[in-house]
Amino acid sequence: MLFDATGFRHIYLLTGFTDLRKGIPGLSALVQGSFGLDPTEEGSIFLFCGRRNDRIKALVYEPGGWLLCYKRLTDGSFQWPRNHREAMQLTQEQYRLLMQGFSVRQTININGPKPVLY
Repeated sequence: MLFDATGFRHIYLLTGFTDLRKGIPGLSALVQGSFGLDPTEEGSIFLFCGRRNDRIKALVYEPGGWLLCYKRLTDGSFQWPRNHREAMQLTQEQYRLLMQGFSVRQTININGPKPVLY
């Protein structure tokens, strides 16, 4: 599920470190309070990474309830941007590249230009 982004209209990557002990209430409060985004926005996925780069959490709201996914890599690590605590919006192609190990170089305002992957 986390490798393929088809079906998501908005893909938000929350840069920096997130305490992955947080559950649905804590992560949705982080999305809403810190970033001013609606965690119940239909078709949106919110991605979080802790201090270890080999695991991420994804938060999705579907009609009727929440979905919380946890992905831990068996080999390698995610190239997660750590330089600012802002939300980033990715395209489906950029998301796919991130899941393959590419890193996001540029932080953005969610209403600004798309992040650059290298």
